[in-house]
Amino acid sequence: MKTINFTAVLLLSTFPYYLQAQPHSLMEEVVVGASHIPIAISQSANAVTVIDREKIKHRAALSVSDLLRDVPGLTVSRSGVLGSATQIRVRGAEANHLLVLIDGVEANDPSQSDELNWGTLAASDIERIEVIRGPQSAMYGSDAVTGVVNIITRRAHQPLSASVYSEAGSWATRKNGFSVGHKNQKFDLRLGASHLASDGENISRSGNENDGHKNTSVNLTAGWAIDDGMRLSFVARHNDGRSAFDDDADFDGFIEDQNRVSEFRHSTIGLQGNYDSANNRIKHKLLIAQSKNNNDNFDDGLLGNRSSATKDQFQYVGSVFWDDSAQRISLLLEHESERFNQTGPFFSGEGAGRDLKRVTDSVALEYRVDVTDSLTLAASGRYDDNSEFDSAETLRFEASYHVSDETRLRGAWGTAIKNPTFTERFAVFGFFVGNPNLIPEESTSWELGIDHALLNGRINLGATFFNAELENEINGFAAAAGGNSTAVNKEGLSQRQGVELSSLATLGNNISIDVAYTYIDAVEFDSNSGQDVDETRRPRHSASANIAWQAASQWQLNANVQYSGGQTDVFFPPWPAQAQTVGLDKYTLLNLNASYSATEQLNIYVRLDNVLDDQYEEVLGYQTLGFGASVGLRLKLR
Repeated sequence: MKTINFTAVLLLSTFPYYLQAQPHSLMEEVVVGASHIPIAISQSANAVTVIDREKIKHRAALSVSDLLRDVPGLTVSRSGVLGSATQIRVRGAEANHLLVLIDGVEANDPSQSDELNWGTLAASDIERIEVIRGPQSAMYGSDAVTGVVNIITRRAHQPLSASVYSEAGSWATRKNGFSVGHKNQKFDLRLGASHLASDGENISRSGNENDGHKNTSVNLTAGWAIDDGMRLSFVARHNDGRSAFDDDADFDGFIEDQNRVSEFRHSTIGLQGNYDSANNRIKHKLLIAQSKNNNDNFDDGLLGNRSSATKDQFQYVGSVFWDDSAQRISLLLEHESERFNQTGPFFSGEGAGRDLKRVTDSVALEYRVDVTDSLTLAASGRYDDNSEFDSAETLRFEASYHVSDETRLRGAWGTAIKNPTFTERFAVFGFFVGNPNLIPEESTSWELGIDHALLNGRINLGATFFNAELENEINGFAAAAGGNSTAVNKEGLSQRQGVELSSLATLGNNISIDVAYTYIDAVEFDSNSGQDVDETRRPRHSASANIAWQAASQWQLNANVQYSGGQTDVFFPPWPAQAQTVGLDKYTLLNLNASYSATEQLNIYVRLDNVLDDQYEEVLGYQTLGFGASVGLRLKLR
């Protein structure tokens, strides 16, 4: 089956009938996250979306997850309001199948099922976001089943800089922050800090208790060019805060007003050294990194369950270039150690109250070659030796072919794995009992992309067709003895297929229109019925449109529309009744932004969210925010 799928990619890539494309302006843009060595988009067969500093500024979003709603193939599920638990799924897969990097440091939280809680990641001090879709396990390992989100924070770019900003809006939401930076020929240093707070709204369908959120973020970046070929860089990001939430205390299937609070502390830190030989034929990169996560839950002010995790990573990448850099081979050596702990009145069993640990040693190779000026081929493979599971091998092959200056075809085939999480294997809480006998999930997928530029690059169209099969999918709600539930590896295949379409048009020098549409058909095998059923929280149809208009030299206007089609979720009635599949309505969000540059130093902006006041739920029983308005200012002191 794997051979047939890969052959299909290669055969389909020869048909010019489907020609459409990525923005011509992005063809030579360097993407860091698509490989451990930065490459141009034109040399990568991945489906890539780049959110640059200008887009981040004009959207003025409070959270990174709101920016990612516009990316083709991504589905966001927020359990309530600002700061609530938020998941992102790529191409209909699971939320913990997406690897998140912050300045090259892995940020996924082993104490939260290997996911990143996007609700706690504020959109402050971020320079650029790269979203690489498709299996990336061959270079990035277990968590990169469906892609990588690479978040790059801001650095100093001038001799001395300083700025402050402040924002206030609906639900008593306020955001304040500052930054200072310095750069000279050898050294750069930048410190940024922000505080976000909101009284929020009631998450549950009944009651009137508001669920608020507080989040403080500190970001530090530094770099030192020791000589022409050697550079050291240091990055650190820390955020902590608290989010109120509601819970289903009476186990009737719906959440009610509860005085529940989750406190979080997340940090990533990395020290990286780069050395390039004088002729740039040999490059070395050494990364020492750590991420730490702590999550404490309180019920009526009393400490309940708490979890923590630490991930230490040592990574070396060495690359050799030859044939005038037309060929390159890279070797990756990696050691990763993860520690995990859960305690509290609802946690018991083998994993409770003691540290659990797993270690992974990995080696990977990547070979890239520009066969001609038009054709680029690449192959990569990775071997993981894990202390808890059998060793694993993952592969990826890709091809990018420029039919002309305006048209590019790209195809890829790859395998990926996802190791069971600490929680799925060892946790015991509520009615859940972990299963230490779980085995890794395995994925095989292919994709075909077509890029085309019109009118000398003013209109750029893109299409990506994808197909993925997942074996051994883990079901975390399987029935267990005594009315409990557990995690099991499912029978059969989970299948995901669909298409991502995008269009970017630049009209004159002052208007750009960015449109995206995604169709996803995600099904899993149901052993009870013997048939395939739709996966929950995966809308088949989703779309977005963003219009940026430089109305005058001082005025910038931005209109953003997000559409999510109907989807399903699961309702858990009181035991012993069986879980039921229910539908969630489609919704459309309209967001408007306007900014005015009063002087070269002062910028004033207004943001209107959910202008149509659409009432919707992304997770069953969790209400979201209606219409809201905010006003803010940014002031450059130097």
